[in-house]
Amino acid sequence: MRARTRGPTRDAGMATVEAAIALSAVVTVVAVLLAGLTAVLDQLRCTDAAREAARLLARGDPGQARQAVADIAPSGARLDVKVQGDTITVDVVLDAVSPLLPGVHPHAHAVAVAEPEDPAPEPGPP
Repeated sequence: MRARTRGPTRDAGMATVEAAIALSAVVTVVAVLLAGLTAVLDQLRCTDAAREAARLLARGDPGQARQAVADIAPSGARLDVKVQGDTITVDVVLDAVSPLLPGVHPHAHAVAVAEPEDPAPEPGPP
């Protein structure tokens, strides 16, 4: 039988190294999951902002539409409006959400039809 020797062996500290590697892997996975969650939330906020802007533009309130996008969408979001006839198309685009997800660009698209103007009331009998 071999006698146990006291003192450093070849595998001394291996558990510490393995724990450090495992911990860094867990931190990396959690960071990517949080970045993904942020991207999903930003996508929802862009969708809400595009829908609200399209509705306000259809009513004829462009100033309020821009303010709604500034209030609802994530900071840095861009509002693009296209009008063709009575169809209003709104795009809300956000540049990269996180350095961890460089290819993710939340964007939303909404379409609305302009509401007709109220005709001037016809004079009726007094």
